[in-house]
Amino acid sequence: MLKRKVYRELLQWKEQRHTEQIRKCLLLKGARQVGKSFIVEEFGQKEYASFLKIDFFLQPNMKGIFEGELTSDEILKRMTAYVRDFELIPGNTLIFLDEIQCCGNARTAVKYLAMDFRFDVISSGSLLGLTYGEDDDEAVEIPESVPVGYETQITMHSLDFEEFLWADGYDSAAIDTLKSYYTSGATIPAAVHEKYESLFREFIVVGGMPEVVNDYVQHHDFNRVDRLQQDILAEYRDDIAKHAKGKEKVLVRMCYDAIPVQLMKEQKKFQYSTVERGQTRKKYGGSVQWLKDSAMVQVCYNLNEPYLPLKANANGDQFKLYINDTGLLCCSYGFETKLAVLNDTITGNARGGIYENAISECLIKRGYSLYYYKPDSIHEIEFFIERSGAVIPIEVKAGNRSTPSLNQYIARYRPPFAYKLTNTQNGRVDEKITLPHYMVMFI
Repeated sequence: MLKRKVYRELLQWKEQRHTEQIRKCLLLKGARQVGKSFIVEEFGQKEYASFLKIDFFLQPNMKGIFEGELTSDEILKRMTAYVRDFELIPGNTLIFLDEIQCCGNARTAVKYLAMDFRFDVISSGSLLGLTYGEDDDEAVEIPESVPVGYETQITMHSLDFEEFLWADGYDSAAIDTLKSYYTSGATIPAAVHEKYESLFREFIVVGGMPEVVNDYVQHHDFNRVDRLQQDILAEYRDDIAKHAKGKEKVLVRMCYDAIPVQLMKEQKKFQYSTVERGQTRKKYGGSVQWLKDSAMVQVCYNLNEPYLPLKANANGDQFKLYINDTGLLCCSYGFETKLAVLNDTITGNARGGIYENAISECLIKRGYSLYYYKPDSIHEIEFFIERSGAVIPIEVKAGNRSTPSLNQYIARYRPPFAYKLTNTQNGRVDEKITLPHYMVMFI
């Protein structure tokens, strides 16, 4: 069974609701196949004496529970009629409303359920980042009202590198030992470095989708990994065909398929002309927004100036797009590219694009928003984050190349520190901290 960090967030929500009487249900968001339903079921069965799951996609008849008066008493009464073995244990019951986008009344009712402390409620579903008007799926129902102020929202991602290591048998003690080199600045022993850099390349190829990781740690078979990833990519494209509206079905698919091509270029800023020659935001801007809202991609905005707050200094018209799971990106490139990544023989712009995607994914999973800075036609720094009340640059190198852009930035802006991520061991010269790629999990 895969250990997931989001479990701690679920526990924190439960603790806060029970000890502080917080009138909020929980909404778990995230892309398809990242393990939302599985983690809530595990949580409900372990942490509550009574657990009920209602899947509105597989059990459309359960919508009847939410027809009529939406007080918690009436809903519970109808629940006992629809679910024969349901037992309400006051203060120790979790109700899981899965695929809630298929029941508008249930979404509306969350407001009233949040005020009843006899039970807790977690909702989840597919593509909840889309507004209801953007979703063309006939099964999606628009609620009369959205429970603003009555939900705690958590976004779940696929496994990060640390979770991948846990799954592959590396315990917290081993990872804490590795982290000690990060915190102390002591040089990582060469054998340890080579082992974790190799594991990070495996993570790049396998990715973090729970089904894929679970199969990989059991069989260590990259052919099986590839087949499972192909299935997920097919489901993603089916989602586009099912949920995007009208002509956007084709345009969204074209944009999604253009991202791996764009990442192989020296200039990785998303360009609408890579989707279709001569086209602009006017035609494809809505399709790109659909992909952002769906959580199938991650966005990194260009900064006008590298000052706090980064969000206010970002240029919304200039951005990079990254695939939400680097394993899926590698799968889209083909099996030979995966082999080259594993053997550390991949060269050219594809190498840089793959490593950028992997670092973007790791930073997002650490809770950071992504920004980059390109002050002129020559210099560019891949990522900026806000940390310790300062703007911190992160330059990503697939190999151990020089960092003129980062050097220029440090000389001009004098950040408290700056990161260079590369495939070498760690070190520090003045403000510039060199870290191996895998240590991004500690930033």
